[in-house]
Amino acid sequence: MFTGIISDIGTVTQLEQAGDLRARIRTGYDTTGIDIGASIASDGVCLTVIALGPDWYDVQISAETVSKTNVGDWTEGSRVNLERALKVGDELGGHIVSGHVDGVAEVLTSTTEGDSTRITFRAPPELARFIAAKGSVALNGTSLTVNEVEGDTFGINLIPHTQEVTTWGGTQVGDKINLEIDTLARYVARLADYG
Repeated sequence: MFTGIISDIGTVTQLEQAGDLRARIRTGYDTTGIDIGASIASDGVCLTVIALGPDWYDVQISAETVSKTNVGDWTEGSRVNLERALKVGDELGGHIVSGHVDGVAEVLTSTTEGDSTRITFRAPPELARFIAAKGSVALNGTSLTVNEVEGDTFGINLIPHTQEVTTWGGTQVGDKINLEIDTLARYVARLADYG
């Protein structure tokens, strides 16, 4: 489990397609404190560490994960939001995030509003009903509050701090963004379907 509070920006330094996709991610984390088998959310995708070096870790990514996320767009040099798994006693500053991406949203607009940036996305139609104004979503692993929703489009606001400590400062119209809907919304909808 994760919180959607990004704690490092990693860089993809190697990609190798050999059965599954294998990626090497350079990190500022102290890798001596990471175990093989640990989970690290990389752009919101919960990935298992399979090898470690002094400033990097490797992950193996299944075809299923590549098909449901933006991982297929990663190239050497791609920057990714990173978050270590939540430990008992850690502060829950965002919302509960599983690292199980539901689909990919597209950036439609990006406009400056004061010091902040407002971004509008198009969600996959099958996920749009789970997104509510003032609710939470995880976008590329970042816990964000939804400002407004209209059909399959929704907007969020990024303060300067968020843009500085995540990859959001480099977001452009047309970018594909990993979307994880709020777990509570998923269960409420499931209950409503069978209520």
